[in-house]
Amino acid sequence: MFAGLNGWHLVILLAVILLLFGAAKLPALAKSMGQSARVFKGEMKAMKEEDAAAQANAAPAVPAETTDGSTAPGQNPAPGTDRAS
Repeated sequence: MFAGLNGWHLVILLAVILLLFGAAKLPALAKSMGQSARVFKGEMKAMKEEDAAAQANAAPAVPAETTDGSTAPGQNPAPGTDRAS
């Protein structure tokens, strides 16, 4: 998308931004963007920690046997048992 940009294009783009926002508003705009990025990073870190805690607290599922004594589909029967009964 930006593969065709060179140095002059960036200079012109910065000049247009300066004209649109004015020199007085640019520091406030940069500060606001930095604060937003910091909040976003903090929220992402909190979500990762929350997911890790949830996975650590989750108990592994234990497959249950059916009521007729056979095993659930996809499981191997215990040695010495006959599945044909």
